[in-house]
Amino acid sequence: MSLENSEKDNNGIADASQEAENRIPDPVPVEQGISQISSLLRNVFLIAAAVIAIWLIGDVLIVVFASVLCAVVLNGLADILVRRVRLPYGLSLALVCLVLVLAVGGIMWTGGSDISAQLSSLQDALIKQANALRQSISGSPQGRMILQYVPMPSSSSLESIGSRIAGSMTGLLGSAFGAMGTVFVVLVAGLYFATSPKLYANGLLRLVPVGWRVQGHKVLVTSGVTLRAWLGGQALDMLVVGLATGLGLSLIGVPLALALGVMAALCNFIPYIGAIMGAVPAILIALSLGFQKTLMVVALYAVVQFLEGNVLAPLIQRKAVSMPPAIAILSQTLFGAIFGFPGLILASPLTAVLLAVGDLLTPSLDSEERIGEEGESA
Repeated sequence: MSLENSEKDNNGIADASQEAENRIPDPVPVEQGISQISSLLRNVFLIAAAVIAIWLIGDVLIVVFASVLCAVVLNGLADILVRRVRLPYGLSLALVCLVLVLAVGGIMWTGGSDISAQLSSLQDALIKQANALRQSISGSPQGRMILQYVPMPSSSSLESIGSRIAGSMTGLLGSAFGAMGTVFVVLVAGLYFATSPKLYANGLLRLVPVGWRVQGHKVLVTSGVTLRAWLGGQALDMLVVGLATGLGLSLIGVPLALALGVMAALCNFIPYIGAIMGAVPAILIALSLGFQKTLMVVALYAVVQFLEGNVLAPLIQRKAVSMPPAIAILSQTLFGAIFGFPGLILASPLTAVLLAVGDLLTPSLDSEERIGEEGESA
């Protein structure tokens, strides 16, 4: 019995030692540790390089992104002709450019003087109403305190908006050419990008390490599809908001309804914040028409934005890009702080691309982690 007990004890001790050895993790190989350190250093270097690039050439990057947006628009319209009419891509792109030039030229020829006159009258009316509002507010101590933090626009400040936007957007380009030069650069670069998209995409991929080029190609394709979907949905959204606002203001009897409708459509390119920016000029002008007209204008913008946010936007986002409101507002704050007013304008498409790329890369990272866990368990 004693021998059997001693053998059982020895077997128990052996089993316990074996279990202890199994519980002790294997030491990490030196090669694996070096690989992890090099990967960490590489990621830190890439992040530092991106931060330095944004700091040094952020204005140029914004111009490049605006050119890419222009190229996406031209490429999307040309692809429609390629699929529907079966035309070659080059001929389709040429027809798209010709139609756009003729459309803009026709609008400027037939209604350019009226639009220019309304915009000029809108500027004068805004300055007049802002000065009247300043005088009425400055009659009380609370109003004078508000005026210290909310300065009213003047004629010189409104006239210099274009040059200041161009200067903040392009740095050297803005100071050399102004707003029109910046627009020209964006249009020409966008046309070249749309003419040979594969050439520039392959050139960009050559800057990526060979092992990452397949994933880089997927990122480029996802970014292009996301931008096309976002621009298509946003264009439809802007058209509906501009038409509804202009028609509503015209029925109410507010002057300069056409210019205010165009401004509401353009401002709607910036989600959430743009709605407020587009409503302020109409409300200022409505103040001169009486309290009842002002309430009607406020109600009109509230109804239009309610329908846009709860009916139109969800329908568009089913086939376009869905972006949570909090992320949209925070991205506008972030990119506006980094790039200025152009960053505020382009914050939504930038964020849409980042979200799409993040969704693309996240599954691959999860699969790599699962593979690593399975390898450790094996």
